[in-house]
Amino acid sequence: MMVLVIGGSGSGKSAYAEELACGLWEDGKRTESVLPDGCVNPGGSKEEYVEDEGNIRDVSLGDSENLCGLAEKHTGKYYIAAMQVSDGEGRRRVRRHRAERSGKGFYTIEQPVRIEKALSGMREGRRTVLLECVSNLTGNEMFAGAQPRSGADAAEDIIRGIERIKEHTTHLIVVSNNVFEDGILYESATMDYIRAMGRINCELAALADRVVEVVAGIPVPVKDHEINA
Repeated sequence: MMVLVIGGSGSGKSAYAEELACGLWEDGKRTESVLPDGCVNPGGSKEEYVEDEGNIRDVSLGDSENLCGLAEKHTGKYYIAAMQVSDGEGRRRVRRHRAERSGKGFYTIEQPVRIEKALSGMREGRRTVLLECVSNLTGNEMFAGAQPRSGADAAEDIIRGIERIKEHTTHLIVVSNNVFEDGILYESATMDYIRAMGRINCELAALADRVVEVVAGIPVPVKDHEINA
């Protein structure tokens, strides 16, 4: 099951997507009394942040931490962060976003390009995944390399990558931006980026079971199929 959450800057789409992901994960957890491999379901509030080989992970751990060790960090609730951190402002945003997710039990995977590779950081079993944000991912795919890529090529890779993640998750929530509404004609590279975002959003909307636009903190259903945990 996939939900596409869209909205402008400051619309509240991130908070809505996090709440939705947590709710879907909780609904699925009620059907399971233990984690994969027999780990006891964590119930505490201890926060742990681990930075390892570019991945920043945050997860709530309970008193059973010593029983399951590292495996317990994979609760089945994942946050894929697509932001490319390159300066102090980026690091401040990461810290702020991490603080906002504190206590929510997400295992965070930093994946600024080749988004499907995030699957290698997940355990088998039930997976609820929040991917944020398509606008960052598109910019990274187009401009982060040694040479700029066309928007069409970047869009194709992103769509196929997200489609693959959907195939291997129980719930996938994808956050994207509205970047089409100011009516301004920009230089060619920016217009290519905007066109790529338009194609990606259209393709993801077709792929999704639900599409929700968040306006001033209010979720407005655009496409709505029944969600099963």
